[in-house]
Amino acid sequence: MTPAADMGDHWRQPDKNTLLIVTGELAVGVHPQVLVTPALGSCVGVTLWDAFQRRGGMAHVMLPSPSDSRSQGLADRFASVAIPRLAEMLAQGTSTRRFVAKIAGGATMFGNDGSVSIGSRNVAEVKRQLALARIPLVAEDTGGAHARTIELHLDTGLLVVRSYRFGIKDL
Repeated sequence: MTPAADMGDHWRQPDKNTLLIVTGELAVGVHPQVLVTPALGSCVGVTLWDAFQRRGGMAHVMLPSPSDSRSQGLADRFASVAIPRLAEMLAQGTSTRRFVAKIAGGATMFGNDGSVSIGSRNVAEVKRQLALARIPLVAEDTGGAHARTIELHLDTGLLVVRSYRFGIKDL
């Protein structure tokens, strides 16, 4: 998790309960915290929420798996790494059966050359990892050609999706 103050004035944290997750990061929080990730293009924001404990987590996934990158870097930027790790962090050694997932992002931002876009591949791998973990996907706002910013409210599990093109959507 990156302190929002490091992101410049636009993303300065309004209060101590806002956790900013940037590309390749993940974080877990508890109510009254709100988890936020800005500027999801082809990346996918993955949220897990436990209604009983009013706890949740968020990952900002950049690529499907390490085989999709030649560069070293943050392992948590890959769906195949971040989702199992996020579920483990949120569970703290208990069952994940109470978790539900919501996702957003996976857009085709710069046109498509006829092959499957990285955004589509990200969404497919995120869904595959959630299925492997047996965590139900209850809502999504994916695809298209527009960026999104998301915020997960840990009191209700509400995922607010903001985009310049389509305004605000509640999942």
